[in-house]
Amino acid sequence: MKGIILAGGLGTRLSPLTKITNKHLLPIYDKPMIFYPLQTLVNAGIKDILLVTGGNNAGDFLRLLGNGHEFGLKGLQYAYQEREGGIADALALAEHFCEGEKIVVMLGDNIIEGNIVKAVNQFQRQREGAKILLKEVDSPQDYGVAQIKGDKVVHIVEKPKKPVSNFAVIGIYMYDATVFNIVKTLKPSGRGELEITDVNNVYIEKGKMTYDVLEGWWADAGASIERLLKVNMMVYESGANKINMKKQ
Repeated sequence: MKGIILAGGLGTRLSPLTKITNKHLLPIYDKPMIFYPLQTLVNAGIKDILLVTGGNNAGDFLRLLGNGHEFGLKGLQYAYQEREGGIADALALAEHFCEGEKIVVMLGDNIIEGNIVKAVNQFQRQREGAKILLKEVDSPQDYGVAQIKGDKVVHIVEKPKKPVSNFAVIGIYMYDATVFNIVKTLKPSGRGELEITDVNNVYIEKGKMTYDVLEGWWADAGASIERLLKVNMMVYESGANKINMKKQ
């Protein structure tokens, strides 16, 4: 199984900090933000990773991370997203890298307290399809929201005005190789992007989507300056900078 970290975008919600660097290179307590998703994938046993980035600071990732040996990776590869095309558009750049294998995709500004080992192991045993991670949140209208019936997700709505649940789809997704065929069928949304929610809903419609609920806290560090500050404090107070940087 291979890993993909999506670390593109202009980071306008974190301006003016992002006028000088990519948001995923901003510090979270004592480490660059990008270290956290990298270590999350490594802790789950994934040692072959592609990092997708863009903008004017893409070369800074190479200077910081090199070939990934500091994280014990077999290899760390890079891809460049030339435009603001959305998460699914960035994912499409990884098709050549995946070579038909299952993948774990993580957004570069998502930081978790614990690990995803259980979910990744479950997905390795899953014959086909996809798996998403959910987290119960106080403001579901800010995220993609999962409608759940029994043990199944029946639909996902992006930023609904009237959420049907409090379960947000966090930025960690697991897919089989058919995901790239699905991306090729997508049409841009109203904001001109290829939406990952549309990808997930195709798997749901085919009855090939499973889910798990993440344990421990989860944070989207790139949502706002206030959230960035809060995540720094959460990492400091919980010791997640130490927990997340070693094998679990």
